[in-house]
Amino acid sequence: MSKKVAIIQSNYIPWKGYFDIINSVDEFIIYDDVQYTKRDWRNRNIIKTPKGLQWITIPVRHEYLNQKIKDIKVADKNWNKKHWKTLQTYYAKSKYFSEYKDIFEELYLNISTCFLSEINYNFIITINKIIGIEKKISWSSDYILKEGRVERLIDLCKQANTTEYVSGAAAKQYIDEQVFSSENIKLSWMDYSGYPEYYQSYPPFEHGVSIIDLIFNEGINSKKFMKSFGVL
Repeated sequence: MSKKVAIIQSNYIPWKGYFDIINSVDEFIIYDDVQYTKRDWRNRNIIKTPKGLQWITIPVRHEYLNQKIKDIKVADKNWNKKHWKTLQTYYAKSKYFSEYKDIFEELYLNISTCFLSEINYNFIITINKIIGIEKKISWSSDYILKEGRVERLIDLCKQANTTEYVSGAAAKQYIDEQVFSSENIKLSWMDYSGYPEYYQSYPPFEHGVSIIDLIFNEGINSKKFMKSFGVL
């Protein structure tokens, strides 16, 4: 039996492509047993405002060089209230904001963990439900991990009984397709090209923003602007 798997680090309110990868596989493994990287997507993302693109960032405690993502904690207990206020400021007049307001307000204001990866997970699960994605989500820590960047990925795939590994294009610089082939695992690359534009409150259009921009602007029509639902 075939089984597609993707293994990606947790991101904070990721863009639509992240959710397309989730919806393209049978099991999505959150890769939180690797080193946390600063100025990355782990604790921040981009939204649209009348003045252009704006980062919203969760302040975190990065206490030592090789600290793993799963061990990263937030540094400001009020970050969630600040982020929710920012989203209200810029999206309150969006067509579908009122429809999803209560869901996101509860999500932001009732956060009960200080661990970044758990926070990201809660957002990912909630957004999956909103869009209609029903896929298995697991953690790399659920598995026995080997040393070595590519070796670890291959071993995770084998433990998950993977026949096809789906990766983002950025990994092409360090992944050798023949290594996967030798283990009878097909390596596929996610194609992020060809996305249609949707209505955004503040032009010009930008694809690489958080998926909450798509949800607040297009609501129930969001999946029409994603590739994994086969409606493009």
